[in-house]
Parts: sequence; structure tokens; C-alpha cells
Amino acid sequence: MSLLPREGKFFDFFNQHAELAAQAALELQALLADLTQLESRSRAIQKNEKQADQITHQTVQLLHRTFVTPLDRDEIHQLITGMDDILDLMEDVATCLFLYDVKAVTPDAQKLGEICVTCTVKVKDAVAKLESMDNADAILRICGEIDRLESEADFVFRSALAKLFREESDVRQIIKLKEVYQLLESITDKCEDVANVIEGIVLENA
Repeated sequence: MSLLPREGKFFDFFNQHAELAAQAALELQALLADLTQLESRSRAIQKNEKQADQITHQTVQLLHRTFVTPLDRDEIHQLITGMDDILDLMEDVATCLFLYDVKAVTPDAQKLGEICVTCTVKVKDAVAKLESMDNADAILRICGEIDRLESEADFVFRSALAKLFREESDVRQIIKLKEVYQLLESITDKCEDVANVIEGIVLENA
């Protein structure tokens, strides 16, 4: 059995996956802006999620076949599965809107959707620079920006919940919107988790 060389295709997979997440976040933002597009936007998000699942599967397969990997094996696995979680949660938001028959969302939900877009773009930017540790400082700056965005999302989430419980009298509406808020905020949490993995990779390899 011949030993395989250092495999650069991992970075191609990371970039493809991150691009799909950024695209899905834009679809989610558009959906939150216009719920009449639920069916078409949900289909687009689901398509991206399925493509990302395939990339995750290919990455894990490649990990098993590659003797010398460009990064620590655990880090590769954590990175690709963490990125996959981001897309899973986006699909969960669309599913939630459908199952709960949500007819309208608040500006707070739309603001969280906007932060999700920015977060996924930042993840994409960080991943794109990961192949060279010459980019270490830039990557760490981006990871810091993702951390700041997650904190902003957390603030929006808490204030949105407070407003919801103070101003909404319909218990069913409270339940629906609370779930939507939580899922959207969880997307930013997962982006931060991915940023933490990337930060660890940089600090170990730079």
C-alpha cells in the first residue's frame, strides 16, 4: 500500500462548504424578509444543506484515506462537522417557520438573520485564508469579529425575548417566535464554535 502525500483537497472542501453556508444564510435572510417565499427559499436552503452534507461525508472519507494530513485529524473533523451544524440550523429555522405556520416575524428576527449572514461570510473569509499560516494574524482578527458578532446576536436575542414577553399576549405566538429567535441565535453560536476551532488551528500551526 502506497502512502498518500499531504492532501490539499481538504482546503477545497472547507471552502466549498463555507460558500454553501454563506449562500444559505442569504436565502434565510430573504425568507425572513418575505415569508410568502417560504417554499422556494426553504428548498434552496435544503439544497445547500444536502450539498454540504455530501462535502462533509467526502471530507471524512478523505481523512480515513490520507496518511499525512495538512492539519491535525481531530481539527479537520471538528471544523467540517462544526460547519455542517451551521447549515443544519438554517434548515431548522425554515422547517420551524413551516411547521409553526409563522405568518410574520419581527424586526428582531430579521436583525438576527442579518447577523447570521455576516457571521457566515466571516467564517468563509477565515476558511479561505487557512491554507497558509502567513495569514495567521488576519485569520485571528476575523475570528475576533465573529466572536463580537455572536455577542451582538446574544444581545439582540435577549432584548427580543424581553420585548416578546412584555408586548405579546398570544401564547402561541410567543412560543413560535421564541423558537425562531433561539434557532437564529444558535447559528451565530455555531459560527463562534467554528471560529474557535480555526483559532486553535492557527495558534498551533503558526
